[in-house]
Amino acid sequence: MNKNLLSRKAACNSHGQDSSYFLGWQEYEQNPYDPISNPDGIIQMGLAENQLSFDLIESWLESHPDPAGFKRDGAHIFRELALFQDYHGLPAFKKALANYMGYLRGNKVRFEPNNLVLTAGATPANETLIFCLADPGEAFLLPTPYYPGFDRDLKWRTGVEIVPIHCSSSNGFQITKTALEEAYQRAKKCNLRVKGVFITNPSNPLGTTTTRPELDTLIDFVLAKDIHLISDEIYSGTTFDSPGFISVAEAMIGRDNVSHRVHIVYSLSKDLGLPGFRVAAIYSGNDDVVAAATKMSSFGLISSQTQYLLSVLLSDKDFTIKYTEENKKRLKERHGQLVDGLRDAGVSCLKSNAGLYCWVDMRHLLKSKTFEEEMKLWKRIVREVGLNISPGSSCHCIEPGWFRVCFANMSIDTLDVALRRLKTFIDSGLSSHDSGRRVRRPSLAKWVLRLSSWDRKSER
Repeated sequence: MNKNLLSRKAACNSHGQDSSYFLGWQEYEQNPYDPISNPDGIIQMGLAENQLSFDLIESWLESHPDPAGFKRDGAHIFRELALFQDYHGLPAFKKALANYMGYLRGNKVRFEPNNLVLTAGATPANETLIFCLADPGEAFLLPTPYYPGFDRDLKWRTGVEIVPIHCSSSNGFQITKTALEEAYQRAKKCNLRVKGVFITNPSNPLGTTTTRPELDTLIDFVLAKDIHLISDEIYSGTTFDSPGFISVAEAMIGRDNVSHRVHIVYSLSKDLGLPGFRVAAIYSGNDDVVAAATKMSSFGLISSQTQYLLSVLLSDKDFTIKYTEENKKRLKERHGQLVDGLRDAGVSCLKSNAGLYCWVDMRHLLKSKTFEEEMKLWKRIVREVGLNISPGSSCHCIEPGWFRVCFANMSIDTLDVALRRLKTFIDSGLSSHDSGRRVRRPSLAKWVLRLSSWDRKSER
């Protein structure tokens, strides 16, 4: 097709699909593992999806048939849900979501429903905030490593730049004042106006919660620089071990001078395992941001049926308490299974307490401490071992040899298969390309050539 017929945005190649994160997805989709029909296929360990507690939600649905059946107290409400709903959202759902967010934060903070802006997923929530806070050519600072999809979500349509805050394993990849200032000065040297700092808490891909000292440092920093802070807290309900999760909303208590510049993103995709429902929200104490984001939300609304169903589910406090506690228990058990299996293979992880993944240290498996060697190892793990994991370079980690490995999107048996494959690969000494198992795959040349035309939805 003649690209002159397209807009510059449609024709540009800045979507980020050439990242190894998305390449791993492509390899998996061409040859997905199935224990019966394709036992030699690739196991998907690059998807941060929570499939551990579906049975709890399914049980609730069986005992509460009305919400999913367009009914309220036995009476049909199909017409009510089918007709136009404005982009402010159903009041009952916003109230239920605000209360649930408060519950996940130990009811230490209260969220006002009127300060919530509903969006069809965390991706549009984050992009909407960037649209509200920055103009093309301006910048946000992001601590590394960060979720690879942010290179698309925050930049592609907004024209905003990302400047990395370089964090290292020497302190567990924690955010420091020095690292923040270095990133800020780097942006200035590139003639980029910094409009804010963007963090994920709990961290994707680290699986760690942001500490109170880090949050205090971040708040002090945005106040000193007169900029914004966005806290993506979509994994807040996945914290399964100490230290507990501390929301930036809690860190702001007693600091009224900062509420207008701090904004939170929340979603039900991870905590309830409902990414297909496309439910997320922006929470802000800035009335102008809420007003602007609400207008923008008309381009990505949540269906009325979904809002109604989830308003009833989230209003059932007995269920939400039972679900949250049991889900965290299951996450902890599955996390332990992965960590133990990796340890048996001679591989360690960053100590983590949240999320649906581990930040895995394979630096000792590299022939040299370079990103070139990291990519060689990653390609062998995907193409020969048959595991789609995410290399640290795709997350902009500054140290070669780290990988994000997900554990909650598969069965226990599948995770066991994955761990056995990896152990066999490592025990073989990584010396022979032909001695280990090899999965069916296309030639590397075709794999690379397909990048320009391939587009994949993300985990968010």
